[in-house]
Amino acid sequence: MGIAGPAKAQRPAGAVYPSKAIRFIVPQAAGGSNDIMARYVAHYLADRLGKPVVIDNRPGADGIIGTDIAARSAPDGHTLLLASAAYAMNPSVRKTPYDPRKAFDWVAMLGNGPTVLTIGPSFQVNSVKDIMALGKAKPGYINLASAGGFQHFISALFSHQAGIKATILLYKGGFPAMIDVMGGQAHMLVGSLVSAIPHIRSSKLKPLATGGTQRTALLPELPTISEAGVPGYEASNYWAVATPSGTSPAILHRLNSEVGVLLKLPETQKRFTSEGAETDHRSPAEISKMINAQLAKWAKVAREAGMATE
Repeated sequence: MGIAGPAKAQRPAGAVYPSKAIRFIVPQAAGGSNDIMARYVAHYLADRLGKPVVIDNRPGADGIIGTDIAARSAPDGHTLLLASAAYAMNPSVRKTPYDPRKAFDWVAMLGNGPTVLTIGPSFQVNSVKDIMALGKAKPGYINLASAGGFQHFISALFSHQAGIKATILLYKGGFPAMIDVMGGQAHMLVGSLVSAIPHIRSSKLKPLATGGTQRTALLPELPTISEAGVPGYEASNYWAVATPSGTSPAILHRLNSEVGVLLKLPETQKRFTSEGAETDHRSPAEISKMINAQLAKWAKVAREAGMATE
């Protein structure tokens, strides 16, 4: 998904909020799917709200550093957080400095998209079953590149359910991880289709399977990981916008409405579809319910996969 935003729309007259530039914190490095989503939304909101919306990438500690910065910010609507699946995963393996159930007010859901298992051109395997056979023949040989957080969870889940022992290499962001897979320094990566698709199209990454419950229309020839030999595997990413807890309901409503308009635009629908994602507008209450369910799901996965707790 490119960072160019949608066409300009007329801003409502007489708006009191915002009174200054809005900081949009992305707790991951630039170039990944979270950053791509945030920049797309920021471009639109800046025009609608009449103030700059500045992307602030704060990677580190699997997204916890940036998320904590957002949680400690004033609840005045001038700090936004781009949250993804990692938000509900991290508390399963480490104590976060914020309460994941209470630290934020949820503004809007943006969308969701499947994961994809990719390898570099030099890795001589052709299927998920090939990876499983190699992983069982040579325990620890296969290197899985990971940006931590979300990617660490879905990589550990893959290794656990595939019955192999892979070595997970940690990177500071999704893009650096992809660079090493493309260059042959790491064997494979399980990550968001949104960030991988440009490199799949350029043949720098080779996709083997997607991680959703059904095949994606973007790459219909690819089986799901479950179909390809790991029954029951399912891992998708999602993107949501949050503000520090205590933000005015009026501001939350305004932001939710603006994002809702953006997601209904035909160009947005087309852009998401072209990158293998789907728009998914929800109310703050619906997002909160989903996050609580995700917290429970990934805690169970962490226990079953034997993931270390810090």
